Amino acid sequence: MPISIRLNPDDNVDIALTDLLPGADALGVVVTDRVARGHKLANRAIQTGENIRRYGQIIGAATQDIAAGAHVHVHNIAMSDHAQDYAFASEAKPLPPATEDRTFQGFRRPDGRAGTRNYLGVLTSVNCSGSVARFIAEEAEKTDWFKALGNVDGIVPIAHASGCGMSGSDEGYATLMRTLQGYAQNPNFGGILLVGLGCEVLQIPDLVGKGRMRADNNFRHMTIQQLGGTRKTVKRGVEALREMAGIANAYTREPIPVSELVIGMQCGGSDGYSGITANPALGVASDLLVQHGGTTVLSETSEIYGAEHLLTRRAASVEVGEKLIARIRWWEDYTARNKGEMNNNPSPGNKRGGLTTILEKSLGAVAKGGSAPMEDVYLFAEPITKKGFVFMDSPGYDPCSVTGQIASGANLIVFTTGRGSVSGYKPVPCIKVATNSEMFRHMEEDMDLNTGDIIEGVTLEAKGREMFELFIKVASGEVTKSEALGFGGAEFVPWQIGAVM
Repeated sequence: MPISIRLNPDDNVDIALTDLLPGADALGVVVTDRVARGHKLANRAIQTGENIRRYGQIIGAATQDIAAGAHVHVHNIAMSDHAQDYAFASEAKPLPPATEDRTFQGFRRPDGRAGTRNYLGVLTSVNCSGSVARFIAEEAEKTDWFKALGNVDGIVPIAHASGCGMSGSDEGYATLMRTLQGYAQNPNFGGILLVGLGCEVLQIPDLVGKGRMRADNNFRHMTIQQLGGTRKTVKRGVEALREMAGIANAYTREPIPVSELVIGMQCGGSDGYSGITANPALGVASDLLVQHGGTTVLSETSEIYGAEHLLTRRAASVEVGEKLIARIRWWEDYTARNKGEMNNNPSPGNKRGGLTTILEKSLGAVAKGGSAPMEDVYLFAEPITKKGFVFMDSPGYDPCSVTGQIASGANLIVFTTGRGSVSGYKPVPCIKVATNSEMFRHMEEDMDLNTGDIIEGVTLEAKGREMFELFIKVASGEVTKSEALGFGGAEFVPWQIGAVM
């Protein structure tokens, strides 16, 4: 196995594939510093102010002269100010359709969508009803009627930290409204019980609206104040769930075209391997699903920053590309007015894994999106209505970003990680993908798939196909490591925008 890799002929840095010591010969370059696995070394002398390239793209500029063979990291590289050519829609090329029909075993809903799981949910309008929602779920799961259900995967209490102490008319309010409505309508739920306190800013009648919340009408709502307190609400909540359980239990798995899969793509705890192994392999799998008529959702706007030009070129139209840039400009303003900066990411863990600037991290993150045209750009938690590869605006904070994807309609999540992220996202199963073999072996109880073997000779195409087949297995009911460990009860994190009052 080689000890380093050059990802593009124009790159002036190589990536260490093992820990390198001074004196080692890495692609003809004598290593002068200790360089950890996944970190970068200069493959030629780089002058102060010169752009540093990886993937054939600029990831920053040298802050000092760097000798050939030296370690290139945060001590000698920083963000660079360079123009991007967005070339809207110039490289959008539809993928050829699949030549085979594939199905998964899922739950067909009355609105035509498909679930990969069949949960009952206890959704809260405000943090004040969060504990009561948990009490209701816990009491219901103790009952004989619940234990006798054959087709319901469980009861999910969905508590959060918002719903009051906020404006009732601003962007933050609209975002929370979309998020809660999206969860109530997610196809992985066979029924929803909505519980509020009663006096909160986000009122249940406004949340429910004038139409039916769910096409199957398997929906109930109540407030603690109206029912007379905790115990009475728990009692009535359990009764409501029992009524709803009969409807939910009537759903059974049946063959459904994979075109009904909506997969949210995430990366967290990234490392220097993320853009070489797991993310581009997921890009191959994403293209395969798109070819079968399915939908993949890239998010984390703050983590595609600096690489957005690669997406605008693949936009299905100029208008779609401009929608993405509008979100980028919103983020620049959002971080500025909150005294932040876009390069606040990568995290300390990302940097220990070999990443430096947000430009470098973003270039690796965008690889998850494969090569399909970008069909549309959505707001956080906005319902996804188009098939194919799409983008949903969100923070890079993983639980928050996944929350938005699920609210938008995702019925499966795929999460790549190089440092070893652990989490799950009920009601949607999450496939964890390791970028390197060392971490996969160290945290095998949490990882579903290893892509570190790409370094050892497995092709991206083969690994992408393996990942695509895993999508179908998990969508059909195969339990992920996160599900087996019981994750998913603490990861509902709506995006809080605006003042908390």
